[in-house]
Formats: sequence, C-alpha cells, structure tokens
Amino acid sequence: MTALIGDVRRIAVLRANAIGDYLMAVPALDALKRAYPGARLTLLGTAWHAGFLTGRPGPVDDVVALPPISGVSTREPGHPAPEELCARLRQREFDLAVQIHGGGRFSNPFVRRLGARVTAGLRAPGAERLDRWVPYTDYHHETLRFLQVAALVGAVDGGLEPRVTVTGADRAELSRALGQPPPGLVAVHPGATDPRRRWPVERFAEVADLTGRPVVVTGTRAERELVMGVVEAMRRPAIPVVDALGLGALAALYERCDLLIANDTGPRHLAAAVGTPTVAVYWCGNLIQAGPLSRTAHRPLISWTTSCPSCGADGVDPAAERCPHDESWVCDVSVDMVTEQVEDLLANDDRAGADPAD
Repeated sequence: MTALIGDVRRIAVLRANAIGDYLMAVPALDALKRAYPGARLTLLGTAWHAGFLTGRPGPVDDVVALPPISGVSTREPGHPAPEELCARLRQREFDLAVQIHGGGRFSNPFVRRLGARVTAGLRAPGAERLDRWVPYTDYHHETLRFLQVAALVGAVDGGLEPRVTVTGADRAELSRALGQPPPGLVAVHPGATDPRRRWPVERFAEVADLTGRPVVVTGTRAERELVMGVVEAMRRPAIPVVDALGLGALAALYERCDLLIANDTGPRHLAAAVGTPTVAVYWCGNLIQAGPLSRTAHRPLISWTTSCPSCGADGVDPAAERCPHDESWVCDVSVDMVTEQVEDLLANDDRAGADPAD
C-alpha cells in the first residue's frame, strides 16, 4: 500500500457502466471514502448512476452523468470526449482522479484531461500511464482489482462484498407497484446481457417449482420473453415483474426475498448487496472476474464449458475472436446441482451469520 496523498478535498472516480460493474467497485469506493473522509467523492458515471445514487447513503457524494464517450461511457465508436465537458470538470479542481473503469486505452487519456493533482488507476499494455498504476490483467476478480487501485493512494479495504442501502423511497415505490410481497418469497432472474451466460428458462422453472415458495420472476423490458418463459413453464403460479420497478424498488423487492436464483448478472450483485442470499449459474471464466467472494450466503454453480457448443471456438483465450454463436455455455450445470444449493440456503435462512469475507 502506498502512503496517503496530502490535502485531498475532491476525488473523481471513473466507473461508467452497468449495475453489476458498479457494485463490484463499491468496496474500493468505500475504502477511498474511509481513507479520505473529508473529501467529496464524485462518481463519473452515467444517467442511471445519478438516478440511483442521488440521496442514497454510501461512499458517493455526487454523480456526473457523462454523455456518450467512446471507450468510457459507451462502446460505440465515434464519440470523442467533448472539450467543454473536460473544461467543466477541470474547474472542479480534483485533487485525485481514480480510474477503475478498464484497461485504460480510452479511459486513461480522459482521466488525464481532468487536470487532477494525482491520477491513479489501471493500465493494460500500450495504454497511457497515470501517475500511479497497477497492471490490468486477464482473469482477475474485479473487486480485488479495484481494491489494488485504491491501495495505490493509501486506501485499505474494510470488506470484500458490496453493500447498498435500501431507502424508504425505494420501499414506497415497491409498495405502490406491487403491494405487500408475500412472506417466504423467492426471486428468479433468468436474464443476462450475454445470451451465452443464460441458463435455460425451463430449468429455472423446475427449480422454482421445487422450492414450494411464492415466486417472483424479474427482468427488463428486453428480457420479457425470458421472464414469461419461466412463468409459463412453471407448474405453480408465479408473479412476473417486467420493467415495472426502478432500480431502487428492485433492490427493495430483493430485500424482501429469502433467496434469488439467477444467472451471472447485475441483479444478482444487487440482491447480494442488500443482504439476500443468492444461487447463480456462472461460466468458469466469468466466475473468476465477477463471482461472489464469499460462500456462506452466495453459491455459484460453475459451468466448465471452454469452447463454443456450436462450432468449438476457444472461449478461454481472452485474445481469441468471438464466434457468432449465442448458444448457452452453461447447460452443463444441472437442475439437481442448483436445487441442492437452493434447498440448503432456504433450510438455513439465518442471515445473522456473516461470512468472514463479507
């Protein structure tokens, strides 16, 4: 760990992507806030960050919602960082700018344009250097990666799993949308951005039926077909919740659940962050980078498929070109494997016991 930087009053942190990505960065944000308790921590994020984090207790004091910037806040090419935006950010006179966004090809030049007194972050081979940096390497858990960055500026971790506060406004929105959730509720989230990470909907339905519990199936508008696929395949009735809740209200819903069963996806991170146990299906490579770091309340089931089920293309080499097939890579995880972990967690639904890694 490097020594603290003196007289830090304003910190900028770049992390401008999705909910799961943000949650894996929360332990590093907490560490920065503990190391510099008198500093204002500004997250350089996107519009959803502003909507979710404004007024919510946590390490982030305010959010700057970035416009589309290629390699920073969007994957689309052709969106350079506007000079007027960089000028406005320089006027904030950040003492410290931290990049926990990626390898730095695009993000490090952007961070340097902020004019901070000290910059720190990640650096892949060929990326621009920051004042303090650690190498960006493949197959490294994101939470641990970001804690290494925090340590560059003297911040020490105080826990490995993120926590998110559910507010009264979140619970009120949930009540308006769905009323009072039934006791013993189990949630299922069958979606994932990458279709290769999706476990078959009929298997989610079978596991959900076996719980014998009331079940809610959650998803975004784009995941409606997956949600309804689970509901229609179940023998018992279930409640579909498709694009009906804001992110805060979704957190409040998961808070009321005894368990979430999901794929490797942002909502799994959200459920875990509000204290709900999770069972999730992971491809082996994704588990290394984004799996839960504790096992008392979070049980990942691991698929060891290492090549495309359709064409045999290599999926382990990070430099290999992605094949065009979207077939699931996690079908070697059986219903029995998932059910065993679900039953164990539901039989021992005592959230007072904490994992040492939490």
